[in-house]
Amino acid sequence: MRWAPPPGTPPHDVPVPYLRAMRSRDWRWWRPLLGLLLITVVYLVAATGVVLVALVTGVFPDLKLLDLVDPGTLLVTNLSLIVAIPIIWLAWVAAHGMRPGWSSSVRARLRWRLFLPYTLLALPTLGVGILLAVLLGFLVDGGKVTGPTSSFLWLVLVVVCTTPLQSAAEEYVFRGYLSQAIAGWFRSPGTGAVVAGVLTAALFSALHVPPDVWTFLDRFAFGLAASAVVWLTGGLEAAIVLHAVNNVLVFLLAGGLGEGVTTDSVPTGTGLLIVAIDLLAMAAYVALVARSRGRLHPETVTPAQDLRPASPRGVPNPSVHVGYGVSRRREAQHDPWGMG
Repeated sequence: MRWAPPPGTPPHDVPVPYLRAMRSRDWRWWRPLLGLLLITVVYLVAATGVVLVALVTGVFPDLKLLDLVDPGTLLVTNLSLIVAIPIIWLAWVAAHGMRPGWSSSVRARLRWRLFLPYTLLALPTLGVGILLAVLLGFLVDGGKVTGPTSSFLWLVLVVVCTTPLQSAAEEYVFRGYLSQAIAGWFRSPGTGAVVAGVLTAALFSALHVPPDVWTFLDRFAFGLAASAVVWLTGGLEAAIVLHAVNNVLVFLLAGGLGEGVTTDSVPTGTGLLIVAIDLLAMAAYVALVARSRGRLHPETVTPAQDLRPASPRGVPNPSVHVGYGVSRRREAQHDPWGMG
């Protein structure tokens, strides 16, 4: 018979950062591979199903493929991405035998208290950067405002209701499961974090099919900024806010200004300057998130209970690690998660 820890026991013997959450007592190198295979297969089936249902039922008769300013197209696209969230949760349960909440943060859940403060940090920084980039593109390209589009109100409804969830889904995939899988294969937490950040940023940018190298670099930098705030805060909340605020503002501007102004790529002749503006905006957000840690106190390591066998000298090792690695043996008897 195999002894199993009591229900509610943390799955880690020592506190670990978010990107190391997969390395529980039952860690095996092949578990992330199994999870990635499961995610790929189930997601392809689910996303294809969403698109086929929309096409076959004719719910959106004017569906215009690749026109994301069209409300119907944007809704179907967002829904096809949102289905990735429960699939990521499924992978945590099926491939790792762990709670799906470990995909969200070091507290095995989303920390809802952080969303509003991070949104208030993202709106002025990203908002100013996006407006400056659009204005520069407008001046250089000589475009003109032709909007708002005829379906702008429907677009606003779709953007507000589904774009934050679509942004969260992409973060669960790239800065969540994929980054955790890559980082988990490295012995050094620092090396794993850097490699995961660079690889997922490159893949994130490539899958968005950038039309030129400047757009690729712009989205690559976005991925690095998202990875940075995940590392700083111990969870996906700040990255979800970064992604959601960016996408909501871009789609609303695209629908409000019309097709005469470019908002989804770097305008010709402005590449270096646009990327510089976006870098400054994202760096400002990352800096503000880092500075807010002293006020918001986001947990950056998991709670843990050391269940490893006694040392060879016979000295037991029953300490419980909570929060930032402080040992609290007495509290752990009543609060094994270290939440108190």
